[in-house]
Amino acid sequence: METISVRTTQNIDIDYETGGLGERMLAYMIDIAIFIPFLFGGILFAADNLNTAAIVYYIVLFAIYVFYDLLCETFFNGQSLGKRVMKIRVISLNGTRPRFSQYLLRWLFRMVDISLTSGIAAIVSIAASNKGQRLGDMVAGTAVIRTSPRTNRDNIVFAPTNDSYQPVFPQASQLSDKDIGLIHEVMNNYYKSGNNTLVYTMADKMREHLAISLPPDMNAMQFLQTLLKDYSHISSSSDLLINS
Repeated sequence: METISVRTTQNIDIDYETGGLGERMLAYMIDIAIFIPFLFGGILFAADNLNTAAIVYYIVLFAIYVFYDLLCETFFNGQSLGKRVMKIRVISLNGTRPRFSQYLLRWLFRMVDISLTSGIAAIVSIAASNKGQRLGDMVAGTAVIRTSPRTNRDNIVFAPTNDSYQPVFPQASQLSDKDIGLIHEVMNNYYKSGNNTLVYTMADKMREHLAISLPPDMNAMQFLQTLLKDYSHISSSSDLLINS
């Protein structure tokens, strides 16, 4: 799975897994499928008589279909129903929730990416782009990422480290499994929502709890990631001593 590194406005570098072409196509098909029952319902409704009510129904249905993606992504944090099912969403390349203008550009370029080229332009550009972007994403400065974090908790907390690894913060030995779980949950929340506040709050609490001063070149996210790695190494070393 390809990843992209996004630097937030607070200079935090976050790695995201890009939404795969297959996932995006399935999400698109799910979104299309939503309208099929309503289409057939309209056909049955107008079977005997194409009256004014039937015409209005089709106009409203068509309008909802046209603006569906724009409205869903704007009001549901970059996700349509199909994207939610496939666990992918749209983010801005600065790691935050896109502005309405960015959603609007993505939506306008659907005409080129999907409608006028039968989806060929979107498929080619997503496959060719190192960030998995269709033309609309490139213009809008957005990307589609997976909402699940790049690694799961077990891999973050208990990932094996090199025997020669030296913990940056030996104070990590004072942390409990509960502390590590909370750090992971904060990072997981950030991956999903882009909420920087929780990252800074957790980093401040850990610095105060462990009486740590951060190196000048280390930001809050890097600090939390380093604590996880240090804790993992210290815990693994302790287990080896106990079992030896």
